Amino acid sequence: MTLTLLLDLDDTLLGNDIDEFIKIYMGLLSKHLAPYVDPQVMIPALWSGTKAMMLNQDPELTLEDSFDRIFYPAMGIKKEQLRGTLEKFYREIFPSLQSYTRRFSEAALVVDEALQRGYRVGIATNPLFPLLAIEHRISWAGVPVEEIPFSLVPSYETFHFAKPNPAFFTEYLGRLGWPEGPVLMVGDSLENDIRGARMAGLAAYWVTQPGETLPEDSYGPNGIGTLADLLPWIDSQPKDSLVPDFKTNSSLLAVLRATPAFFDHIARTLPASAWKQCPSEEEWCLAEIVCHLRDVEAEVNLSRLKKFADEVNPFLPGENTDPWAVEREYIKQDHLNALRTFTRSRIELLSLLERLEIGEWKQTARHSIFGPTDLHEMVQIMAGHDRLHIQQAYKAIAQDWPAANGHLL
Repeated sequence: MTLTLLLDLDDTLLGNDIDEFIKIYMGLLSKHLAPYVDPQVMIPALWSGTKAMMLNQDPELTLEDSFDRIFYPAMGIKKEQLRGTLEKFYREIFPSLQSYTRRFSEAALVVDEALQRGYRVGIATNPLFPLLAIEHRISWAGVPVEEIPFSLVPSYETFHFAKPNPAFFTEYLGRLGWPEGPVLMVGDSLENDIRGARMAGLAAYWVTQPGETLPEDSYGPNGIGTLADLLPWIDSQPKDSLVPDFKTNSSLLAVLRATPAFFDHIARTLPASAWKQCPSEEEWCLAEIVCHLRDVEAEVNLSRLKKFADEVNPFLPGENTDPWAVEREYIKQDHLNALRTFTRSRIELLSLLERLEIGEWKQTARHSIFGPTDLHEMVQIMAGHDRLHIQQAYKAIAQDWPAANGHLL
């Protein structure tokens, strides 16, 4: 099985005193925008917009959407007025920040060897910057995207969630088509990289400096060491130990939240015609997949969850939902409306689950097929169902729109 290796950027692949970097960055940006907005107004607006990105839980909003809703109104200016100016900043001025970073010689060596081993390698930096800025920083690390076939580079234009939200990691894996096999997150931040990944059900490797020890109250990584130690450490691990484990409540919620975000990205990216193209007579097209998810969410998932709330040890009938695709003529339906309805139902389901006490996840039920079960197992089935249909959608996209397999996704 192919190992999926997710690599953080700052202080993992690229040396960066983040406090100094942000201070200089804000100074340069406020100076650049001074002809349009007072720095005393712009800087607080920038912080507020960044906070909105960090807190976003809405799978219909990209991080850019979340930022824009706060940043521009706070300054009393329209985005279109600054679009060209900001593009110029990130293209011409942002690169001067390279002098406040330092290249780690082992970074390129680790990335190169990982690719030679056949690993799927992705950049898993916090996507709080535009893609152009992130690509600059990757280049400063000595692994430019023009030369390195990274599987995915997240940015605020295309991602919906930020670290340490566990949904960042599940959205990332969804964008890779939910690959089977081991997955390892590698990063220096115990909160953003290690705790976030572990809460999402992933294995994590904490990049440390020699002599650094793990705090007692931290969320434990699977491995600890320098970046140079990473590949030998991977070699020492049973591969099964790095396979994701989506059994905790936090990981299941993260999977469920990331699914509508995946399809929101597809809706923003692919032309409408792509949604009605079937890979084969036996396979569903994207429109049929999202209609199926919509109806299963409303008529099966939410219905079952409400039974748990209203009844003691409820009986849950099995549902054969596959025939609905033909019976309800999914291929003729408006896929964007279906996606909106699915997303609203999913948000309702997540809200209900998040209000439960830990013990309530163990509420029992009787399923007509599985027999005795509980709410936790039902949610596991929901999450597995999501992953299955994202894999199906990814396969359809890769087959009918091969250019989308990678950069577009």
